[in-house]
Amino acid sequence: MPVHSWQQRFEEWLMAHHMDDDAAHDISHFRRVWATAQRLSVDDDVDELVILTACYFHDIVSLPKNHPERSSSSRLAAQKTQTILHEDFPDFPESLLPAVMHAIEAHSHSANIPPETLEAKIVQDADRLESLGAIGLARVFAVAGKLNFSLFNADDPFADSRPLNDKRYALDHFQNKLLGLPVTMQTVKGKALANHNARYLVEFMAKISAELQGDYLEYDRAILARFAPPA
Repeated sequence: MPVHSWQQRFEEWLMAHHMDDDAAHDISHFRRVWATAQRLSVDDDVDELVILTACYFHDIVSLPKNHPERSSSSRLAAQKTQTILHEDFPDFPESLLPAVMHAIEAHSHSANIPPETLEAKIVQDADRLESLGAIGLARVFAVAGKLNFSLFNADDPFADSRPLNDKRYALDHFQNKLLGLPVTMQTVKGKALANHNARYLVEFMAKISAELQGDYLEYDRAILARFAPPA
């Protein structure tokens, strides 16, 4: 069966069974991760069905950011995906299940599971690219709004003299996780895209800093220099 036919079947299943109110992990997120994964794997010899399946089900379980078992999400998602494929897609190739489960388990930043296959590396990179750039910026504040976090600490927005706390301040998540993602990328294409999109987040931070100082036309060059990713 062609990969696009599997994609259509997965989307139909998700539309019927995964009506989640989590804007950061909805079906649009799955589509974007798959689209990015395709871009990252253009010149590679990979199993497209493994990547497609992992992209569409990697967040079928996604515990909230402030949940004590957050780091278990990807393992739970892999287990649930295996059950879904057995029960609702009995024609899915059994031989591909271990690779799909590994790609799902390894995609998570908090799970800290090293990806061992090229497919898992591509899925991990594609998912992490969702956390950077304009889409990543939107997702940070969507999650913050849902969890009722503050936008930033008004007295010390860039944590110059306090510990970072991204479970209270949305802007802290940039330093706590997002700006560190480029060095974790597994593919050459993924790293280049991550560095490019991380620069967008730094520009956003520099714009906030300038506005807090009453300058609505420029960027804070000290922030640009302080957080700039590699060229």
